[in-house]
Amino acid sequence: MLRIAVQSKGRLFEDTMSLLGEADIKVSSGKRKLLVQSSDFPLEVLYLRDDDIPQCVAGGVADIGVVGENEYAERGEDVDVVSRLGFSLCRLSLAVPKDIEYPGLSWFNGKKIATSYPNILQRFMSENGVKADIHVINGSVEISPGIGMADGIFDIVSSGSTLVSNNLKEVAVVMQSEALLIGNRLMGKDKRETLQELLFRFEAVRNADGKKYVRMNVPKGRLENVISVLPGLKSPTITPLADHDWCSVHTVLDQKRFWEIIGKLKGLGAQGILVTPIEKMIL
Repeated sequence: MLRIAVQSKGRLFEDTMSLLGEADIKVSSGKRKLLVQSSDFPLEVLYLRDDDIPQCVAGGVADIGVVGENEYAERGEDVDVVSRLGFSLCRLSLAVPKDIEYPGLSWFNGKKIATSYPNILQRFMSENGVKADIHVINGSVEISPGIGMADGIFDIVSSGSTLVSNNLKEVAVVMQSEALLIGNRLMGKDKRETLQELLFRFEAVRNADGKKYVRMNVPKGRLENVISVLPGLKSPTITPLADHDWCSVHTVLDQKRFWEIIGKLKGLGAQGILVTPIEKMIL
């Protein structure tokens, strides 16, 4: 049985549980249970605080864990980065009161910076030759300058709305962060085989993200023109229709260029265009 540590609440929890669900792994997320077993996959989920996950995976309490890259970098535990999951995107940034005239990183020399990530911040400041007073706060870091506890902050930024609401401005991005799947280095063979099956399912879900399966009827005389504008995975599937002057074309389109390509296809005479969402795609 493979054990995965998952954040017990918040955005990372929601994104992780969504990925497990899309991979057809059924897990209860009951608030009163810390350890829950999947009903249809050899996996049990251990719900923890996000900052406890790297240590639990390194120590073998959990075999794998989903954790923000920010926490992985801050804790510095001896674990493997198994996979980058591509969700829960954010960044760690320095911010100061918006009315401050900010000339550059040298402004922080001798200043007090409030943060929940002292290790990452200290490394960054040392690399840039800045000597600042790092003040560790667990909680609402962004209020620190407003109540006189700090001159600036170093914290997670997603949309930036929290900074704006606290009269702060982002002045330097120190690192980008996303969800990581981390693993214990001493995991046994059987658990690694289960992990590979889990990764296979995750990859199938990620491959389908932002993709649409498209079917259309195309006049045979315009077939080559239609194929030339299709950026499918390989060549599209083409099947004959009862009307010998027409054929059916099947392909996969990326959501980012979907409407642009559909417009071109219509202009080339494609009709009866049917669009279907893709749940999973195995390459």
